[in-house]
Amino acid sequence: MDARALRPLGRTRLMVTPLGLGLAAVGRPAYITLGRAEDLGPDRSVAAMRVRAWDLLDAAWDAGVRYFDTARSYGLAEEFLAGWLRERGIAPGAATIGSKWGYAYVGGWRMDARNHEVKELSAGQLRRQLEETRALLGEHLSLYQIHSATVESGVLDDEEVLVRLHALRAEGVAVGLSTTGPHQAGTIERAVESGVFDTVQSTWNLLERSCDAALARAHEAGLGVIVKEAVANGRLTAQAAPAALAEAARERGVTPDAIALAAVLARPWTGVVLSGAVSVPQLHSNLTAADVEWDQELDERLAGLAEDPETYWDTRAALSWR
Repeated sequence: MDARALRPLGRTRLMVTPLGLGLAAVGRPAYITLGRAEDLGPDRSVAAMRVRAWDLLDAAWDAGVRYFDTARSYGLAEEFLAGWLRERGIAPGAATIGSKWGYAYVGGWRMDARNHEVKELSAGQLRRQLEETRALLGEHLSLYQIHSATVESGVLDDEEVLVRLHALRAEGVAVGLSTTGPHQAGTIERAVESGVFDTVQSTWNLLERSCDAALARAHEAGLGVIVKEAVANGRLTAQAAPAALAEAARERGVTPDAIALAAVLARPWTGVVLSGAVSVPQLHSNLTAADVEWDQELDERLAGLAEDPETYWDTRAALSWR
């Protein structure tokens, strides 16, 4: 697979590369990925994290990556991205930029904060956060998504929210949603039925496959599919790879994260899969996924890694902010 090849994201006119870069882990000092202490070291000042984010963005751009993912709740990620776009002179439309609304970062740049983010999926929050996002990203904003929508939250039935999203689409910004939790499939189905959304961003990986059929239906309906957490917050990297994954990686001369990302790239419904790297070497390791030859034998061999979705999400919830 050509990692630099641009392709349309679903029915949108947005062009993306198969691999994108997500900024969740480099826009704030604490996050729920394994090995963060080793990867980031003790200096997680704003200045240090900005340098780290810009180094990653430079490396991704040089490697041909043209989709970048951020959110209002990712600390200063939108600010870091906006500064990089401005400093590098990247014109609006040269890359596809997606952001999300619904969570607010409240961690105060503290590792020991009681809460790091607060969720509010209201029309008022949409108005406030869209204004904040546009103040930073301006015309670079290509896609705006509801952050972690669920059926239970009621956001998919909120007429005021839906009217504003329709208006945003009319202004030329694609609209989507991200999903979370063991009932992702139901949320995806509702989103497809609504006809409101252009994209869906969901967790799918070798451990959590429960929304496979729902994502296939979303793709068939014309939605662009973005996959997040493809390495399961570090559980599918060399840090903690299951034996079967580690063995498959050794045999192919790549790292476990490359195999995990290649599994996502092999799904026919995948539009773009996000790297959540926090260092340039991690990013380069992730990008080798495009060179992994996926076949049925490998698919069947790793099928046994799948967990019950309730178990998977309980394990994820138990990860501490590091």
